[in-house]
Amino acid sequence: MDGATLVSVLLLAALAGFLVLSALKFWKYSRLSTHGRFDLYPVPKEGADKVRYGGSYFEESEWWAKERTTSLSTEVVEIMKEMFFIKTLFERQRSLWWASFLFHAGVYVLFGWSVLLILGAFVRADFVIAVINVVGELGFAFAAVGTVLLLVRRLTDEASRVYMAPADYFNLVLILAVLVTGIASWTTGANVYDVAAQVLTLSVVELPALVMVHFVLLGVMMVYIPVSKMGHYAGKFFSFHRVLWDNDPNLPGSKVERNMRAAAAAPAQTAWSAPHTRPTQTDPSASEE
Repeated sequence: MDGATLVSVLLLAALAGFLVLSALKFWKYSRLSTHGRFDLYPVPKEGADKVRYGGSYFEESEWWAKERTTSLSTEVVEIMKEMFFIKTLFERQRSLWWASFLFHAGVYVLFGWSVLLILGAFVRADFVIAVINVVGELGFAFAAVGTVLLLVRRLTDEASRVYMAPADYFNLVLILAVLVTGIASWTTGANVYDVAAQVLTLSVVELPALVMVHFVLLGVMMVYIPVSKMGHYAGKFFSFHRVLWDNDPNLPGSKVERNMRAAAAAPAQTAWSAPHTRPTQTDPSASEE
């Protein structure tokens, strides 16, 4: 197996690893113990009318005896705003939002470009190729500019540096390396559509050295993302839907009550030493007195 074919195999294996590790992370989050809860409003599932002023089902008399209605559509719209437009950051830290939005927008566009690239590898219509080229250029530009701005912010802003670990810098540098080598690969003369088709069919004849370096870095990043802090995408749903927006009533016989009883009976999943974080222990000496 020559070097180009080996790199192609490793890249496809990295893609499979990304999908598997991401699925495992979602599964892990879904099985975490019941969280502590504060009812903070507005909560999107209450519906657009109540969200407008921060209302809830608690406003109704004898709410516990009435059938409760929720709005999935309002919740979906709100989580989409957070995922694609980073709404919370825009409202609370506008100066950082610009860099973060460009970065995330670039990532989303590049994801879409990768899907389109598969189409372009086998459908060479001029219109399709033109669209894919524009989408790819925008994606690389947005992501690269956003990454650079985030890195500069982390290096120059004193408040940001306090919360930065070495791994945070490594993450940004790795992403930037992938983006820069990806942009530079377009200048090698390699036809991106031919390369995509050859990689997908494992029929690579030859790859420029720069393209191989890009593929290796891309493969490393795909496997690394789900096991690093960059895998926070897996927690987005749970942190909003199951924590911030969880205001289901704890009524007798309800699913909430069953979950709370199960959580109270389970061993503590924590390394904290405070007594209230540990399950109740029976003191043997107490029965002897």
